[in-house]
Amino acid sequence: MTDIETTTVSEDGYATTSQVGDFELSIDATDEAGPNPNAVLVADYASCFLPALRVGGNKEGHDDLGTIQIDAEADIDEGDDLSAIRFAVHVEADLSDDELAAIVDRAEDICHVHAALKPELHADIEVHGGAF
Repeated sequence: MTDIETTTVSEDGYATTSQVGDFELSIDATDEAGPNPNAVLVADYASCFLPALRVGGNKEGHDDLGTIQIDAEADIDEGDDLSAIRFAVHVEADLSDDELAAIVDRAEDICHVHAALKPELHADIEVHGGAF
């Protein structure tokens, strides 16, 4: 049995529309009709890592991290491939550096996108507590 099914269509050019369950996602290699695939991957990574931080916080005994924001940035090499990803994570809860590091370690083990990426593309993560 298949766990995930998508259908992606391009009628012309480099823009695609993917049907993912009940949702439609537009991606365009030229950034004209939507974000490019590399940008979508970075956003997907952050979108997976953020709830992983919440689960990691729960497992570390911190049930309310408050607002969390991830500012992600990435580098593209001369072949248009991702070469580096960085996350600046801002957490509302005022936790120590050691507590935040433990939560990040848990999140890295929980995030499915993190697990799917080759190790050299794992995000370089900087966390700031007491934000907002």
